[in-house]
Amino acid sequence: MTDHELTHLDPLGHARMVDVSPKEPSHRRAVARSRVYMSPETTSLVARGAVNKGDVLAVARVAGIQAAKRTSDLLPLCHTVLIGAITINFDLKDDYIEVETSVDSVGRTGVEMEALTACSVAALTIYDMCKSADRNMVIGETALWEKTGGASGPYRRERDVQQSGDRSSTF
Repeated sequence: MTDHELTHLDPLGHARMVDVSPKEPSHRRAVARSRVYMSPETTSLVARGAVNKGDVLAVARVAGIQAAKRTSDLLPLCHTVLIGAITINFDLKDDYIEVETSVDSVGRTGVEMEALTACSVAALTIYDMCKSADRNMVIGETALWEKTGGASGPYRRERDVQQSGDRSSTF
């Protein structure tokens, strides 16, 4: 099998869960990032803890952690993974909040989907908690930034996925 073949298809083209049982366990790590674009006024509300629903970043962090742990319940062909650590950090800029998640595990399959799911749900939680203040928010640029472990070796994104500072260019 080449690196570019779809591994979640059996020889007849039917969906299947990949058999990872012959693989040796190894340390796996994945880092994902996403951005929630919003007005500077909304970012200021989050930074000051003045959003009516409560501490936006604390709730988003817990939501992301919970999501990472439930990834295999959401994605049908994703293996259940014993997660060793999950870190979720936020970087507040003038008109967006960047979410960065890091997931570590020792196992037979990677944790890219867990990192991406945590990142997505944390971003959705920020949106949910701020929507009464800003209906024009946009969640964008969710991407895998780094992965280590496994047969395919390390991966690191070389550049920002954002092609333009204009939010409308992402559509």
